[in-house]
Amino acid sequence: MNRRNLIVLAIAVAIGIFAVILANAYFTGVEERQEAIAQEQQLSRIVVATQPLEFGSPLTAENIRLQNFPASSVPQGAFRTIEGTLDGGRVALRPIVPGEPVLASKVSGSGGRAVLSANLPEGMRAVSVAVTEVTGVAGFARPGDVVDVILTRQIPGPGADASDLMTDVIMERVPLLGINQIASENATEPTVGKTATLQVDLFQAQKLALATRLGTLSLALRNVENDAAQAALTVTARDLGGRNLYIPARNEGSGPIAQAQFTPSAPRAAAAPARPRGPTMTIIRGTEGEDYPVDRAGGR
Repeated sequence: MNRRNLIVLAIAVAIGIFAVILANAYFTGVEERQEAIAQEQQLSRIVVATQPLEFGSPLTAENIRLQNFPASSVPQGAFRTIEGTLDGGRVALRPIVPGEPVLASKVSGSGGRAVLSANLPEGMRAVSVAVTEVTGVAGFARPGDVVDVILTRQIPGPGADASDLMTDVIMERVPLLGINQIASENATEPTVGKTATLQVDLFQAQKLALATRLGTLSLALRNVENDAAQAALTVTARDLGGRNLYIPARNEGSGPIAQAQFTPSAPRAAAAPARPRGPTMTIIRGTEGEDYPVDRAGGR
């Protein structure tokens, strides 16, 4: 390498160092100006997200930053420094949108990991039930939705057979935490799963454990804004219509199977009164007439 190339390289390195110094000075000045503005306007500097953070997303220097926030409205659990937020390798436990404050309740502790139990409110449980393409609403029930749980089982009793079924709504407005192992609310594409994880209290968890042994569970997707409870009745085959149709029993070899018969529920009309036979005489009283039999000899 000749002397000229060495001079060019030295100049390039010097320019690079000078650019780094200028950039650091600029960003340091911007940070100092923001802190000064925050002190003058009684603002606080808290950590907010710069990118969408899903369940399990690690916090990095690229997806968080400091932002001025009214000191009187700083949410509880907000972080004040970038270093304190990144300490220990935290991850998001709930979805966080850009510009939203990063709170301790929405991220794991130091060295934490994304666990579903961190999303459960106090006193609640996560219980998984088996679903199919049909009972799971064809995959349209996704994490974050609200569902009703329906149990279909056989009617108890010694005279009941396999076709004597009934169905009940055993739970209403149950939050859906996950389908299979998908727990992110941002996963909105329909996916047919084999299991659905529901957020329930302890008593509901016991009901689900028992219901899975008694019959078939189905999920009914409902509007997340509809919190009104409805009076749910037990539904049987009679509620499907055709309750007056029946096929009578027959002995083997007695001919073709009888046609389904219809038993009308309305009573038959009463028979008309019998009219007298032979000669009659009509006597009118007021506007109504009445017939009387007349003896052939001329007497009544």
